[in-house]
Amino acid sequence: MDRESFEAKETARMEAFSDGVFAFAITLLALNLRDPATSGVSLSQGLIDEWPSFFAFVTSFITVLIMWMNHHNMFNYIRRIDRRLMLLNGVLLLFVVLTVFTTSLVAAHIQLGDAGDAGVAAAAYSATFFAVSLVWNGLWRYSARGHRLLGKTVTEGAAKTITRQYSVAPLSYGAALAIAPFSALVSVAVILAVAAFFAITATIGD
Repeated sequence: MDRESFEAKETARMEAFSDGVFAFAITLLALNLRDPATSGVSLSQGLIDEWPSFFAFVTSFITVLIMWMNHHNMFNYIRRIDRRLMLLNGVLLLFVVLTVFTTSLVAAHIQLGDAGDAGVAAAAYSATFFAVSLVWNGLWRYSARGHRLLGKTVTEGAAKTITRQYSVAPLSYGAALAIAPFSALVSVAVILAVAAFFAITATIGD
């Protein structure tokens, strides 16, 4: 096996592992949903009362899905891997899976009367995405610096465009984190807006 084929095989293996983790995280999100009628209220009222769980689930599902799409697109440019990239990718996946826990926090506290707890839950939620964005940018910049791990056909202009796009995430998630103590709903809405932006950039080349 020549070196190019070996590198392609190793990259494909890491992508497959990453795909499995993204799928696992999305599956775990659904475990936070439950039958609301078991709480002693009617099903219709229970569904209304459970809106925070549905809202948090949809927000996180869409966001994780879009992260998976962008991760896939990113590895259309990254054609080689090394141990540092594997480690960075592993840390990225750690925070992706952590969104399952922070989603449950938002679902449990966002509608409660204690605004403080709701703010803390939203802060934990947005902080997770902020961490994802930092690691994501670190992973990409490490790969792109000096064309270290990028494919031969990737131009310098394309690499710089992606770098600019990815830089939106830390700024936006940082804003969501700052807003969280004052309005949990607005903080989560900012995260949705960021997801919409990256949904557009993920499909713009299709």
